[in-house]
Amino acid sequence: MPLKGIPFNLSPDLLKLLSAAGHGDEIILADAHFPTTSICKGENAPVEIRADGLLIPPLLTSILKFFPLDQYVGEPVALMQRTADDEAKNLPVPIWDEISRIVNEAEGKKISIEKMDRFDFYGRARSAFAIIHTGDVSQYGNVIIKKGVVYPPTQ
Repeated sequence: MPLKGIPFNLSPDLLKLLSAAGHGDEIILADAHFPTTSICKGENAPVEIRADGLLIPPLLTSILKFFPLDQYVGEPVALMQRTADDEAKNLPVPIWDEISRIVNEAEGKKISIEKMDRFDFYGRARSAFAIIHTGDVSQYGNVIIKKGVVYPPTQ
């Protein structure tokens, strides 16, 4: 049974994962094509959470209600860059604007977002805290978020 105020797209396993992550830990929101299972194999591999029926933008919106971005790094969010061929074709990537809007609204300010080469992104994913594998099929929709500090409420 859901809890009051908790979005329905955040499963108990996902809530536990968000809570267990520490300052500086990175979580990947991966699209349906991302090699999540192969990256999450082996010792010290990221935790794999399945969210196959979910899309990245609404899931990111829900996560950022509870998950502060790291304010001590220049780019607490990273996206997978287009390949050279897609860059040459100027392939539109509408999900990037959506992710940027969601992140900026959640943090209440403009957040700088890094763009990474596909294989560099995969390499960074290997050292992530967790990968949440979604059912999203938007091209270049994969996103890395770095957890910040949760401060006590001011009284």
